[in-house]
Amino acid sequence: MSLLSRKIGIDLGTATVLIYVKGEGIVVNEPATGRDHALGQLIAKASGRARLFRPEVAISVPTAVGLAERRAVTEAAISAGARQAWLIDEPLAAAIGAGLRIAERRANAVCDIGAAKTEIAVISESGMVVARSIPVGGRHVDQAIASALAIDDSTAEAVKVAVGSAMPMDEPLETRASGARVSTNDLVDAVRAPIRLIAAAIRDVLLETPPRLAADIRERGVVLAGGGAQLRGIAAYLAAETGVPAMVADEPQTSVVRGTGLALENFEVLKRNQSYVR
Repeated sequence: MSLLSRKIGIDLGTATVLIYVKGEGIVVNEPATGRDHALGQLIAKASGRARLFRPEVAISVPTAVGLAERRAVTEAAISAGARQAWLIDEPLAAAIGAGLRIAERRANAVCDIGAAKTEIAVISESGMVVARSIPVGGRHVDQAIASALAIDDSTAEAVKVAVGSAMPMDEPLETRASGARVSTNDLVDAVRAPIRLIAAAIRDVLLETPPRLAADIRERGVVLAGGGAQLRGIAAYLAAETGVPAMVADEPQTSVVRGTGLALENFEVLKRNQSYVR
């Protein structure tokens, strides 16, 4: 690959920063430390020995981010060494990273469950037709478990990973927290409390979707991305609550960053979805 063609995709997540480089895959995966996440250091780290040549950068942003903040992120990337900086909304990036054929006239739907928020969108002809963002994500599941078991959020996250499920299990998993035995089925009600809000948001998005496209979604289903999509049973629960099939993307936690990087290969998608670019 020519150094002159270096392309970098960045996902500035609430909990984790991920960077994808064309031809290399994910080269940075580290905890987030702030909204700007020292973009200069991140771009330099991703550029490696190619720092002499300014890279082309795409950065995913939440749909609710306004023009002023989009401008600030773009300017920060340029100041950090990017030759050109594009922004792409997170649900669109998630759909690309999940392998959905977004250019089709028929609609696709994606639900990106992050740490602090969930982004839902219906996509047709490379654009978002309806989109919604709600302040519910994986951390809220952790907090629900913490409240149910009277433990701290960090321990609750470990319990979620070990035994958490949105649906009861015939053979529940078990772990220990603060000296007590905890079973999967002990936590189902607690885990469902925040996920119920995600199901409601999906239903709302479908109600706002034009009938022809809503019919596509009812047939094709909703693809789940983001770290929160790794919770056991979440696809089955959301399908039951919304009446729409749901399936988890391959490697859902990296769908957004991979889609952000891949979007640099499709100028029309980037151009169509820009509200600010430099």
